[in-house]
Parts: sequence; C-alpha cells; structure tokens
Amino acid sequence: MPSVNDLVRDPRLYQAAAAGQATDAAICIQPIPYVAQCLDDVGWPDGGRWFFPLVKGASALGLAAAPRWPGLARLTAIMLTLYFCTAVGLHIRARDLRLNFAAASSLLVFYGALAATGPRVSSPAASS
Repeated sequence: MPSVNDLVRDPRLYQAAAAGQATDAAICIQPIPYVAQCLDDVGWPDGGRWFFPLVKGASALGLAAAPRWPGLARLTAIMLTLYFCTAVGLHIRARDLRLNFAAASSLLVFYGALAATGPRVSSPAASS
C-alpha cells in the first residue's frame, strides 16, 4: 500500500491539480456568478479580476510539467501556497468564514503539502 508521501509526490496528482487550475482559469475569464460573488465578498475590485485567469492558467502549466520538469512543478506549488495564504487572509479580513474560506484553507493545505514534498523525480535509468 502506498504511503501518503508516495501519493503526494506522484506526478499524476500534479497533473490532476493542473486540470483543476485550468478549469478554474476558464471560469474566471468571464467570472461565473458564483466566482464573481466570492470576489465581491472579499472586496476584490472589478478592474483587477483579469489577474485570475492568467495566474491560474500559468499555474496549470507549471503543475502539468511535473513529469518532465519537477522543479518547475514544485516552484508552482510554492507559489500557489502563497496565493492561497493571501486568499485565506482576504477571507479572514472580510469575515467571510463560510464555504469559500473552507475551500481556500483546504487548497492552502493541499498546495502546502505539494510544495513541501515536490513531485517524485524519476531516474533516467527507470525511464529507459
């Protein structure tokens, strides 16, 4: 049975996270009402919302690179950890401690675990 560390370091987990980030980027291009309401709740200005699809799209690419460029994937996980620290802080500041706070907190823990471990690096001999 694989350990938790083996699961967290699996490059396929990074690729699944990349799919989630890509989906999130797509729904932030013209924010769906739920996302727009979340941004309104934390006081994020309308003029600064262009930022989210770019950051989330770039993070999807970085996470998807885990099998080939594990260092880039780990750096991306570190940056997402910082991103979600900010998101949690914004929810606390706005006293928005509902579902979106729980989601941001969960993603902070998830990306923190990815950042702490990094993806498994396959040896050149194993891929031959």
